Amino acid sequence: MSISHAPPDPSGPDISAISSSSSPSSPSPSPSPSPSTAESGAVAPPELVPLVPTSSRRSRVPRWLRRTTGPLALLALWQLLSSTGVLTADVLASPGRIAHVGRDLIDSGSLTSAMTTSLQRVALGLLLGTVIGTGLALVSGLFRIGEDLVDAPVQMLRTVPFVGLIPLFIIWFGIGEAPKVAVITLGVTFPLYLNVYAGIRGVDSQLIEAGESLGLSRWGLVRHVVLPGALPSAMTGLRYSLGIAWLALVFAEQINADAGIGFLMVQARDFLQTDVIVVCLIVYAFLGLLADFLVRTLERLLLQWRPTFTGR
Repeated sequence: MSISHAPPDPSGPDISAISSSSSPSSPSPSPSPSPSTAESGAVAPPELVPLVPTSSRRSRVPRWLRRTTGPLALLALWQLLSSTGVLTADVLASPGRIAHVGRDLIDSGSLTSAMTTSLQRVALGLLLGTVIGTGLALVSGLFRIGEDLVDAPVQMLRTVPFVGLIPLFIIWFGIGEAPKVAVITLGVTFPLYLNVYAGIRGVDSQLIEAGESLGLSRWGLVRHVVLPGALPSAMTGLRYSLGIAWLALVFAEQINADAGIGFLMVQARDFLQTDVIVVCLIVYAFLGLLADFLVRTLERLLLQWRPTFTGR
């Protein structure tokens, strides 16, 4: 028996179009090709069907509605417990009573004046704490000798509760505004120092080498490589420091204060006015949320160059 290795006859029919257009897994007949396609012997391109992700097919609820569902549900539960008598007015006033008291405090001007005074204290303490914490972090993060001189004392002071230093601040600065601002400044300094220092030391060394190979000076490396790389951690530290600032303000305004939100809370405590206390707590929470929103907006503006995962 002989086997022929001769090539197939080119005059025979081309079966490539038949084999590519039909497969065993798709028994349904394919659409007939156009006359021009049949004459030229070319294969018609397959029809492309756009793929829609499953997540986009679902009906999406507006995000603002999802974010307000939790607080509204908590408020409704609070009102229900107050209406049924589970929560008495001596324990916790109802939301309606708190709204009425808050409106009276705004109309009298006492709440507005207290908010202005507290905002001034927080702003001054935050400014001083930001300058001190960032400055110490730059010295300790950029220079090894700075780390040797600065980091150890800062770590020692960080472990001391700043609230425990209030009696010492009263002895040093008296009972005026200075000890209140000093408590807020101390509470802001350490979180910002830790985050800025970690951001500087977390910059990729390969970026530093790339900058040096491009001829950047030391100041150029700091300006174009180190500081942009440390900025995300610095913004995180600023958000955390803002929360500490409002916490420190609550303690600071207990130091013989004659104005501010803490002063209203002390007066309400003396007269057993739980509704006024809750109004002050709500104001604290609102101001803290507003400050965090401003920092997050600033973060989005400054970090537009960094793509991040925003959730699904």
